[in-house]
Amino acid sequence: MEDLQNKVKEGVGKIIDKDLGKSLSEINSIKEINVTNNAVQIYIELIQPIHWIYSDIKRQVKKVLEELAPNHKHEIFISPSEMNLTNRRTLKGVKNIIAVASGKGGVGKSSIAANIAAGLMLQGATVGILDADVYGPSQPTMFGLEGKKLMAVQGDDGKARAIPIEQFGIKVASMGFMMDREQAAILRGPMLASYFSMLFEQVEWGELDFIIFDLPPGTGDIQLTLVQKIPLTGAVIVTTPQDIALADVRRSIAMFQKTKVDVLGIIENMSYFTPPELPDKKYYIFGEGGGKRIADEFNVNLLGEVPLDLDMREANDSGHPVVLNRTESAPNKAIKESVGNLVSEIRKQNFKNSAVTIPNIAL
Repeated sequence: MEDLQNKVKEGVGKIIDKDLGKSLSEINSIKEINVTNNAVQIYIELIQPIHWIYSDIKRQVKKVLEELAPNHKHEIFISPSEMNLTNRRTLKGVKNIIAVASGKGGVGKSSIAANIAAGLMLQGATVGILDADVYGPSQPTMFGLEGKKLMAVQGDDGKARAIPIEQFGIKVASMGFMMDREQAAILRGPMLASYFSMLFEQVEWGELDFIIFDLPPGTGDIQLTLVQKIPLTGAVIVTTPQDIALADVRRSIAMFQKTKVDVLGIIENMSYFTPPELPDKKYYIFGEGGGKRIADEFNVNLLGEVPLDLDMREANDSGHPVVLNRTESAPNKAIKESVGNLVSEIRKQNFKNSAVTIPNIAL
């Protein structure tokens, strides 16, 4: 039995975590192997979030066990590694906090943020989205929640807490639930930052795998309040391809870098247009390759290129993120690919920030 246990450890240990580019032995993922006369149990921990890699790792482990122990019953247990969030002052139940930002307005940032949240939810993750765009809160429209208000309850500490509104399995809180657009547009300075702070300090988010912060465009009070008060996992920058948008992206990236927030990548929106009657054609209405150039300039990842598409516009206006459509349209596919690439970067970041040491294992 000990011989089989060692062989299983060696075989499974060679499996590569494709996001991290390291074997399960290198990252100390194999926690326990139990072998009996008729069964093999193996317990594996992976850097979270594991939703995107779970099936692939389980398939590979099962293949190794079928080769090494074909006559045994195989029990494979895969779980996320624990995260220590006790030192946080707020959002203690949220594992990954992602800011979605843009250097300027009009690039479709809120649409991308809504679809990132929906794309994460589709893989089984628990997700919230916090609409902090105080000048023009869009998530009530994106999720079909216009006119809704947050409901207040009394927390265990006796203080009032607001409950986010759930839509499509996603928890949503927005400045638009607290005030009308005209009121939001005239807020400035400390009052603006105070309203923003209420969204994460007085909203009961609970346990979540992800929370997406939809930030207002630019690099003002809200962005600085966020990076000062919230332990961000990282930021995603949304841009369009043209040079005038890229100039503002540089300022956004510089702000995050100066405040020690990792830029996880760039999503280029409205990258090209493909007429329905000419599916093989791409028209680069706003220029071509701008997102790739800025990504290369700052040595960050281009997570995806989302096309300009009627389905996207209609989905935004109808309050149903396009990534939730059953029809696999071009933006639907592009966003799912972008979300997958984002999760890969998040896992790399979590590995870098974890207490995991890479042991020298002699097999």
